[in-house]
Amino acid sequence: MRRFFLMALLAGPTAAWAAQGTPDWPCVQPRQDHLSLGQVWTGPPPPPDTAAAADPAIAALADRVVQRRMPLPEAEAAIAAFASGADNAQLAALMQAVFDRIDGQRTNLIAGISRYGNKQARLAAQVQARRDRMAQLQSAATPDFDAMDAEEKALDWDTRIFTDRQQSLTYVCETPVILEQRLFALGRAIASHLNP
Repeated sequence: MRRFFLMALLAGPTAAWAAQGTPDWPCVQPRQDHLSLGQVWTGPPPPPDTAAAADPAIAALADRVVQRRMPLPEAEAAIAAFASGADNAQLAALMQAVFDRIDGQRTNLIAGISRYGNKQARLAAQVQARRDRMAQLQSAATPDFDAMDAEEKALDWDTRIFTDRQQSLTYVCETPVILEQRLFALGRAIASHLNP
């Protein structure tokens, strides 16, 4: 009876995982590897040369404000201090620098989530294979109880790892969204200082 209950309990996670369309993307939100500047910026286009965004003052400010540990009000204050002596071209260059940094972080994060998803898909397949093996062992004419016990322990362990990693998935999948939200907020803060 215990084995039957365990099998029924474990049917949920791997079946749900297998039903997803892309096994390497485990998140609910659709995968989008890169954002475009036009999605987050309505101000003037940044200068065509990248020298403006590489200006030491702009680069240093962009490096500071994109850090998630920096509270948004503090980032907005730093942007306001910079904007007091900046023209629209410099503000657009700051936005380009901020965008480049956050989009790069987000792209690396999405690649990591895909690797995480691949590992989860492989683990789900392994759990399913162990379940199939358990079913074979249980339906044998002369059951091998030692093999069944060993397989059950392995199945318990794999399922525990899968479930623990699945519970972390919500946080993992929210991280690109948090980066996008920060990018939008920083874009609004920069745009609020544009001269008409």
